[in-house]
Amino acid sequence: MTAPPEDLTLALELADVADEITLARFRAEDLVVETKPDLTPVSEADRAVERALRDRLQTVRPGDALVGEEYGASEGEGALRRWIIDPIDGTKSYVRGVPVWATLVALQEADELMVGVVSAPALGRRWWAARGTGAFVRDALGGSPRPLHVSAISDLSDAQLCFADFGSWQGTPRLDGLLELSARCWRTRGYGDFWQHMLVAEGAVEIAVDPGVSFWDLAAPMAVVVEAGGRLTDLSGVDRADGGDGVASNGLLHDSALRLLGGA
Repeated sequence: MTAPPEDLTLALELADVADEITLARFRAEDLVVETKPDLTPVSEADRAVERALRDRLQTVRPGDALVGEEYGASEGEGALRRWIIDPIDGTKSYVRGVPVWATLVALQEADELMVGVVSAPALGRRWWAARGTGAFVRDALGGSPRPLHVSAISDLSDAQLCFADFGSWQGTPRLDGLLELSARCWRTRGYGDFWQHMLVAEGAVEIAVDPGVSFWDLAAPMAVVVEAGGRLTDLSGVDRADGGDGVASNGLLHDSALRLLGGA
């Protein structure tokens, strides 16, 4: 199944809307930040982006369902299509002035991810993919889109591993596995969030792991990684973005990583 081009066009337009909002408030001295019930921060920009994208989708795709981090799910009547939005992935970085954050937009049809866009305007980078048409990146260095493909590295001793912050692994039964996987790899870096998965899609990194994520954190990255030739599963090895955890890889090292992490 190939994604209709108009769906990718719309997803890219939504990312443009989000970028305008997020950049305007990034590092603003009067940025309003609150704490959610789960003790994670949310900024006025998070909420403004999601409201703007919801309004746009309600206008142009009123029959589609939608789920977002800040305002939950809105079901389209009889909808088989669902948009998944993370207005700012990396809010903790955003509110501290660290430029590693992005808006994530994905489209799911039935159980298939059809479109994914990851837009990181403070880094000057945007990644996107549509099912059956490949994955691409555009950055400030080149300007023109270039195709993405995962690396061909097939030995852990040559691989780079990325992981989310170390604290999120402490107290989990997979910490020892992470340490063993790290010891087996050539190099380890803690980039985290969307960026680690996009580095896998670019072929710069071979494995990216996260022990605690939501559907909206992984839907768009999964679409990009898969179209770039890689894999993204939960830590038990199931090809899904809604399993609560995730590992992305170039595919060649996926099973090895899962075994060491205590998965499949």
